[in-house]
Amino acid sequence: MPRILRGAGHILRRHAERRGARVYQQTAIDTYAKVAFAKLYDRKTPLTAADLMNDRVVPFFDEHEIVVSRVLTDRGTEYCGKPESHEYELYLAIENIDHTRTKARSPQTNGICERFHKTLLDEFYRVAFRKKLYRRIDELQADLDAWLAEYNEARPHQGRWCYGKTPMQTFIDTLPVAKEKLMQAA
Repeated sequence: MPRILRGAGHILRRHAERRGARVYQQTAIDTYAKVAFAKLYDRKTPLTAADLMNDRVVPFFDEHEIVVSRVLTDRGTEYCGKPESHEYELYLAIENIDHTRTKARSPQTNGICERFHKTLLDEFYRVAFRKKLYRRIDELQADLDAWLAEYNEARPHQGRWCYGKTPMQTFIDTLPVAKEKLMQAA
């Protein structure tokens, strides 16, 4: 069970454009345990997509001695380009991560990420934007990080493999199986 991640960008346009700014979210979700990662940016580029992987995702899996084997993304320009000159593609090549792309105009192909975005919108962004006026992206990121910790570590999940456990409980419970499969693949 080498880990496969699903990733996609998500724009918070409706709320941010009222204030003359755009805020973009990069997201990655472990397809088995549903552990989620998200980071906010002021632009949508291959570098920001690679930054999420480098800053949060790969270090998390490295810490648990698990290899990220594949990433599924949409076909946005921040994810797709010439492998020899595109920062995201280069990062995946350096980390030896296979890159799969969704079918064009088929959001259901990346349904795990789409469903997470709906949960995030309903449970975090709509509530946060009613309670507080964010002046800087790092203020919003701090609140997003706190919500993600709650989502990953305290909120029971009804996903396919979670059975009412939190994503982190599911992840930790499946570590021995994942490591065994990694050894079999080597």
